[in-house]
Amino acid sequence: MILIAIDHAGGVPRRAALELVSAARALAADGEELAAVVLGAADAAPVGEAIAAFVPRVVRVEDAALERPSHERRTTALAAVARELAADVVLLGAGRAGQAVAPRLAQRLGGALLEDAAALRREDGGVVAERLAYLSRAVLTVRAQASPVVASVKPGAYPVATPADAPGLVTTVPAATDAGDGVARPGDRRPAERGRVALEEADVVVCGGRGLGDAEAFERLVVGLAEDLGAGVAATRAVVDAGWRPYGEQVGQTGKSVAPKLYLGLAVSGAVQHLSGMNRSGTVVAVNKDGDAPIFRVADYGVVGDVHEIVPALRAALAGLD
Repeated sequence: MILIAIDHAGGVPRRAALELVSAARALAADGEELAAVVLGAADAAPVGEAIAAFVPRVVRVEDAALERPSHERRTTALAAVARELAADVVLLGAGRAGQAVAPRLAQRLGGALLEDAAALRREDGGVVAERLAYLSRAVLTVRAQASPVVASVKPGAYPVATPADAPGLVTTVPAATDAGDGVARPGDRRPAERGRVALEEADVVVCGGRGLGDAEAFERLVVGLAEDLGAGVAATRAVVDAGWRPYGEQVGQTGKSVAPKLYLGLAVSGAVQHLSGMNRSGTVVAVNKDGDAPIFRVADYGVVGDVHEIVPALRAALAGLD
């Protein structure tokens, strides 16, 4: 049994959850059953129905406290379902919550942890993961030595799943609890600015670097172009360290990893730490006035010039297409 932990927001599964379905299908041995678990309050019911189009069995764990769960409460709920279904593999997305819960869950189940996997496969009866290391310059192969296996899967590592031939069955169960679950309490959540597309799920990402000059230029050029394209907004570490943008937009070794179909880097030099967070992008377009900038080594299309001149011209051209 492979159990998939479904991440969701606004009553719909996140794209990373549908990528996990593809990962589970690829990993499943002949005849191995797949199941999904959805945690949340009563308003998460549509998520369970949506996931049933992809997975034959869905367990929806309902508890008002799961609307804003701590990592400990989420771990307890997932562990109870994994034990009930006798799952030998549990898959989570390698977002912030998944990276926090996966090691807790592996310890709680007495199993093995395969972290931030870019690929998973069966080998000699066990589970093997491939993960990127050394700023994505090397691939490590890691074999689980215990069961069950808890694996967090890197966003974008697998394609979004297609629906199954027949819908699955959804069952609702109460959440398991533990005395220590209430020790940590999450703070208030704030929605993304202007309802912009989530960075990890964006098909197009516009990223700005320190070469833009200041926060006002970032807002005008990067955010403006992203809004024109319906894209996610990203920033380099230098921009975040300067206080121009929030940490949630940082892409790179110490930030998020993205794999959009189109990545536009504006005044991004292309330090190796940043490249490790976007090197799985489909098409890379770079604009930089320094023709020797490292970003041009990975770019499919490069424009040597001043972003303060090129981006307004590009936005004007896009406006002319309406």
